[in-house]
Amino acid sequence: MVTEITAGVKVSVEAIYQPEYSNPENEHFMFAYRITIENIGDYSVQLLRRHWYIFDSNGTHREVEGEGVVGQQPVIDPGEFYEYVSGCNLKSDMGSMEGSYQMLREVDGVLFDVTIPKFYLIPEHKLN
Repeated sequence: MVTEITAGVKVSVEAIYQPEYSNPENEHFMFAYRITIENIGDYSVQLLRRHWYIFDSNGTHREVEGEGVVGQQPVIDPGEFYEYVSGCNLKSDMGSMEGSYQMLREVDGVLFDVTIPKFYLIPEHKLN
């Protein structure tokens, strides 16, 4: 698990290879990732947008932007957290992801970016 704190928001990520949804013969490798966003600051924040950089070890790079996460734009109060699970497919069996969330501080309407730390998409059997 990797973790990073930006402006009172703690983001932790854990990635897991999904062999049952992968098809290596057809260059399809599926990974799930669980993200926990914890508000350790003093003010409520709302997650508005996401921006991902996805790197595949075959040399391809993708950028994904959009509103919210998994169809939600959660408000996270101080001391609370929001957790979700999503997925990413690669054409090779190794890669990485990193990015940012655009957040709104509700008390004053200030927009700010929160770093999503870089995490690696690698099947467990590759680490042995």
